[in-house]
Amino acid sequence: MKFAYEDLSEDQFERLIVLLCQRLLGVSVKGFAKGPDGGRDAKFVGTAELHPSKAAPWVGTTVVQAKHTNGYNRHFGEADFYSPTAKDTVIGKEVPRIIKLREAKQLDHYMLFANRRLAGNADQNITKYIAETCGLPEGSIYLCGVEQLELYLKQFPEVAALADLDPVDSPLIVSPDELAIVVEAIASHDADLSAVLDAPPSERTSYEEKNDLNNMTADYAAALRRRYLKDTAQIRAFLAAPENLEILKSYEATAEEFQMKIISKRKAFQNFDAVMEYLLDLLFQRDPILRQRQHKRLTRAVLFYMYWNCDIGEVANVEA
Repeated sequence: MKFAYEDLSEDQFERLIVLLCQRLLGVSVKGFAKGPDGGRDAKFVGTAELHPSKAAPWVGTTVVQAKHTNGYNRHFGEADFYSPTAKDTVIGKEVPRIIKLREAKQLDHYMLFANRRLAGNADQNITKYIAETCGLPEGSIYLCGVEQLELYLKQFPEVAALADLDPVDSPLIVSPDELAIVVEAIASHDADLSAVLDAPPSERTSYEEKNDLNNMTADYAAALRRRYLKDTAQIRAFLAAPENLEILKSYEATAEEFQMKIISKRKAFQNFDAVMEYLLDLLFQRDPILRQRQHKRLTRAVLFYMYWNCDIGEVANVEA
């Protein structure tokens, strides 16, 4: 059975991995607990039932990590996940934790599961890097990507059912496809979106009232307005041009999806700053067009336009 692992929440993915490891190692696998450094471990102490094999199982303390991303078609070999020269990567941040556990004699074997594709060369390079930097035998390191994860879930079909992968619990996930069409079209237009306007557009619900309704902090709201207000009139004019009707339809589809997902998935305690930044991080992760250097600022400007234009977020109960 295949799942859209990128559409799971971090907690759902972690629960799936714990249940799977209870099959591979033993029922005494302890679930993830968030540590002071933000890391989440699962742990098994004893003789593994099936891993790496019944004939030669691991013995001792096995530490398990689950690394989830909402990005599409991500790989272990990408620079944000592993680089032999950079410490600010997923693996780079893991290494000091592994070393600390090794020194405290709290780790004999290490497993890392990620919803990324794992090529043979990446498996070999990352395993060797962890072994050399952490003083851990290569045979005590196991990396698992989505290809192997899918095989495990065929072997243990009850795991997915026990994980209760309920879409209601899924995170705020949106598609970047239509927005990428809008951003690319505006970016290729001759209009200079950085020009300062003499008369910025009038808003519907006042900006201040909208910020109160949506729990957007004053500092974040001020920064948005200062950086992107000058772009809104040109974006509006571009979308209103008759020749850009199809682009307008893509914009409207995007705004509608974003608004409905925000309404259904936003946690009550979140301020809108977090919603905006989460959306932007997700969009940049998922779409190569949007994360291009020349398109990042424009993506932010279009998202601000949606908010300013009252297409996303709560508005006062007044006539438009």
